Amino acid sequence: MSVTKRIIYNLLDTIPESQLTEIADFIMFTKMKNEKGLYKDLEMASASSTDFWDNEIDDEAWNNV
Repeated sequence: MSVTKRIIYNLLDTIPESQLTEIADFIMFTKMKNEKGLYKDLEMASASSTDFWDNEIDDEAWNNV
């Protein structure tokens, strides 16, 4: 386990139970934000690869398939 994770676990033990929901919300928000960034990177990569195939020669070839 990384040092950072240990610090977080230790800090969680010191936080009142009433505030743990707020911390869980923040962790989930951070996780969703990171996942959204991954999907955005994938979307950008996909868009750049479709540009490669967008040309008249390939369009003509695929019209007959």
